[in-house]
Amino acid sequence: MKKKVVLPLLAVLVVGGAASWWWGARQAATSVAAQQQQPASGGNGAAGASGAPALVTLAQVRRQDVPITVQVNGSVVSLNSVDLRPQVTNTVREVHVKEGQFVKAGQLLFTLDERADQANLAKAKAQQLKDEATLADLERQYRRNQELLAQNFISKSAADATLSQMEAQRAAVAADKAAVQAAQVSLSYSTLRAPIAGRIGAVNIYPGSLVQPTGSLLTITQLDPIAVSFPVPEDKLQDLLAAARGHTPVRAIVPGRKPVQGTLDFVDNTVDPQIGTVRAKAVFDNADQTLWPGQFVETHVTVSTLKDATVIPAASVMLLADGSSVYVVDEQRTAARRKVEALYTFGTQVAVKGLQAGEQVVVEGKQNVRPGGKVRTDAPAQPAQPVSPAGGPAPSRGPTGPGAASAAPDAAAVARSRA
Repeated sequence: MKKKVVLPLLAVLVVGGAASWWWGARQAATSVAAQQQQPASGGNGAAGASGAPALVTLAQVRRQDVPITVQVNGSVVSLNSVDLRPQVTNTVREVHVKEGQFVKAGQLLFTLDERADQANLAKAKAQQLKDEATLADLERQYRRNQELLAQNFISKSAADATLSQMEAQRAAVAADKAAVQAAQVSLSYSTLRAPIAGRIGAVNIYPGSLVQPTGSLLTITQLDPIAVSFPVPEDKLQDLLAAARGHTPVRAIVPGRKPVQGTLDFVDNTVDPQIGTVRAKAVFDNADQTLWPGQFVETHVTVSTLKDATVIPAASVMLLADGSSVYVVDEQRTAARRKVEALYTFGTQVAVKGLQAGEQVVVEGKQNVRPGGKVRTDAPAQPAQPVSPAGGPAPSRGPTGPGAASAAPDAAAVARSRA
């Protein structure tokens, strides 16, 4: 019984092994044939790819004046701010202003209790009148004694004594006049007036409050004109000094508001050795109160200008191991790599050395271009629209033609070219 079962099983195993061997041999033969055919077909594809012109976007090199602008964050500061304090310890009798009020220079702000000062002034004036009357009597005595001395009715020593008394009384009258002036000054401290024109801050003083010279009554801040203080890198110091002499325009940008224009007014005497910057200050008209003390603003100041510079899109520049290069395309649509020197980058444009106005450079598709290779475009090369560092149009010189359009690259193209 066991033999009848084993023999059929052995037969099945033998047949299965033979079928498996046959299938494996067939697959191996097919693979070898495919490998023999692959080099031929692959070689033909590579040749076709290398012979096709690369699809690129071109831009024309143009010339324009490029202002070199320093863009930094600055803070708004008041040109004048006064912390008002009383000269004497006294009680407030009346408050004449409110918080947030604009005042003129000399405007009355507070009145203190002046009764004691008025009494002291009246006392000093009375003493002066008394001493002046005594002086007048002594002067009459002195003139009378001089007449008697001339007639030898009195001795010279008696006349000299009267003279001494008269001189002492004159000194007393002079002291009385000084006392009156001091009393008038003390009385003037009872009225507090605005030393400058500006806006009043918080007022925490009320009628009946006792004020002292150590305590502040309020703060007056000048808002128009106003200044912006900002740091400038020390390598721009000489250009900044020249710009300050020429009252160079400065722009301040407040988020959500229209940019305001001012003039460079001051450059500090020293450079901060820790961060390598020098402080500068620009003055702005601020009638509409766009700028507020303590506010942070974005500041743009033009320190110099590159005259007649060659400008290309920044995305056309390749940062390689041997320096910066671009692909220049000739009239036969042949690309050649050329080294350039980047002078100044502003927005999506860059001023460079090493190119001529009117030449065409590759902006997009550089990764598909090889030196000496052919390129093609979907549209003729167009000159890039000139852009100033401030973001607006700038005057330019260079070849232009009908139908010229902007070829400025977007941020994604810049990233692809650098990658």
